[in-house]
This record gives sequence, C-alpha cells and structure tokens, in this order.
Amino acid sequence: MFAFKNRIYYSLKFAKCCQSKNFSVGKASLNSVNLKGRSFLTLKDFNAEEIKHILWVSADLKNRIKHRGEYVPVLQGKSIAMIFEKRSTRTRMSTETGFSLLGGHPCFLTPQDIHLGVNESTTDTARVLSGLADIVLARVYSHSSLEHLDKEASIPIINGLSDLYHPIQILADLLTLQEHYGSLKGLTLAWIGDGNNVLHSFMMSLAKLGVNLKVATPKGYEPDANVTQEAQLLSKQFGTKLQFLTDPMEAAQDSSVLVTDTWVSMGQEEEKKRRLKDFHGYQITMQTGSVAAPDWTFLHCLPRKAEEVDDEVFYSPRSLVFTEAENRKWTIMGLMVCILTDYTPRIPKLKF
Repeated sequence: MFAFKNRIYYSLKFAKCCQSKNFSVGKASLNSVNLKGRSFLTLKDFNAEEIKHILWVSADLKNRIKHRGEYVPVLQGKSIAMIFEKRSTRTRMSTETGFSLLGGHPCFLTPQDIHLGVNESTTDTARVLSGLADIVLARVYSHSSLEHLDKEASIPIINGLSDLYHPIQILADLLTLQEHYGSLKGLTLAWIGDGNNVLHSFMMSLAKLGVNLKVATPKGYEPDANVTQEAQLLSKQFGTKLQFLTDPMEAAQDSSVLVTDTWVSMGQEEEKKRRLKDFHGYQITMQTGSVAAPDWTFLHCLPRKAEEVDDEVFYSPRSLVFTEAENRKWTIMGLMVCILTDYTPRIPKLKF
C-alpha cells in the first residue's frame, strides 16, 4: 500500500513538473497559451504571451462579473490554502473574495495555524496540502520557502509575496496601466525608492512587454545583483531602456509612470530611523511630476506613508492607486483561473 501511494504521489508530481516545463500532459488545449497546472513564483518564468494571457483573462472576469453582473463559478468544488507568514489587507481580501466569487472555498492559515518548517517540515506540509487543496498561495519571508513548497507539492504554488519577488502585485499594476493608457508598449516607468521585491518583479516583466524602466535608489539600496543582471539581459533582448540612477528627478524626467513603495518593509522596523534619513529627498511630489511626461500617472502598492508620496499626488487624478488596489482582486482571480482551468475569455484580446 505504501509503495502504491508513493507511485501516485510521484505521478502527480511528474505531471505538474511536465506542465511547468510546457510539456504536454493529457489533452492539449485549444489555446496557444496553456498555464494549467503551472506554479507562479516569479515573472521570470513567464514569457510575454503568458503574461498577456493572464491579464486578458483578468480583464474578461472583471467585465463579466463587475460590469455585466454575471455569476462565473468556474472554480466550484475547488479549494485554496492561503499561508500567511506576513499580514496583508489586499492579498488576503483579493484572494479570499476572488476565489469565493468564482465558486471556490478559500482557507486562511496564519502562523498560529501553520508554521512552515517548525511544527512540521515544509516537505510534509507541502504533501499534506496537496491532498487537501487544489492550489496554495503563500505569503512568506523567504523565497526559498516557496521553492521548497513547490518542489514537494503536487499542486500549483502561487507567490503571495516573498523577500525576493511580489509578482501578483505587478499583474495588478500592468492591468491598471493597460486600462488607463490603452496599451503598454513604449511607456517608461520610473521607480523611485527602495530596491525591493516589487521592483524585482517589475524588472522581470516590463521589458517583455516593451516598457522602459528607470530606477532611482539611494546608494546601498540598489536591487539584487542577480536580478539586475537578468534584467539587463531582458532589456537587451527586447530592445528596451533600463537605467539605474540615484537622482529621483533624473528618473522622473519624461517618464509615463512614477512608482514608489514603502521605505520600511515588515521585518525592517529596527532600521526605520536610518532608512528615513537615507531616503530623504525621495518623496514623490508634484515637483517630481513636473519633469515627467504630460500624461504621467502614479502607482503605489500600499500601504502608503506620507514621507513616500505627499497627499497632493496621492489623492490627485493622476493617482491610480485605488484602481490598482481593486485590480489585485481581478488579477489574482485571472491567475487562479488560468492555473486551475481551461477558461477562454469572451472579450477581444487586450492591446499591449
């Protein structure tokens, strides 16, 4: 019996591995893009057409459910395990409400419910959840925890945030910009702030969609060196511009989108005083926007502090932050539908 169960487990694992490598498993999809069974740990693993497909499905679900008032229970009978080592408003609300809207059952697990690698090994947790849920979203401190979960699970794993990447945030940002500008190609995004996980995910995706990126960080707060090297290769491959600067105004010059994030992330509270001093001059204001493109807009993944962006910009018509926050729901829904079903959107493909 033990050997039989092991054969079943590794057969499921092999099928998942094949799908993640784009090998065919079972009946082929009629769509040119098939993400069913794939994990979503980093946008580095997804090409332009796959990213566009996720955004297309997201926009379609938003249109059908929000604007047309349809009930779309494509995840009926399915469940998601949500592991949260870090608290969150947008990630939790968007995933729970989104999965429920689609007919599925979300199960929220705090560190008091599940402590990865402590009360039970990550290997055992991954295998247990593989038999109890259809998919896992994990919001963790260490990216290696996600990689370990993905290695041992026979169901897809979604990165809800790690120290290295925050890819589901970028899906919301991309949909927001596509809705506002009508397309993405040719835009220039200026990142002004810390070289963190959100920036890393921008660096792994923007070039593939034809978006230029200018990064301004204080000295000592540059993005990860390995991520930078990969981003430079992507920029060269797709013919986009990628600049690393220390002057916020230089980054903002002629840029379409100004973006920042928290200067003090969870786990960095003891560094707050030093960080606030080091980031002096990096607050985004209307003066920053005065050198940007005439139609510039502002993004922030939230929660926001006044030292990062002043009220005049944050609450102005140029700020897309609340649409961006709402789109966290539609894009996580789109992603989960892509991973768990063979869904085909009804609206025309989006222009990128």
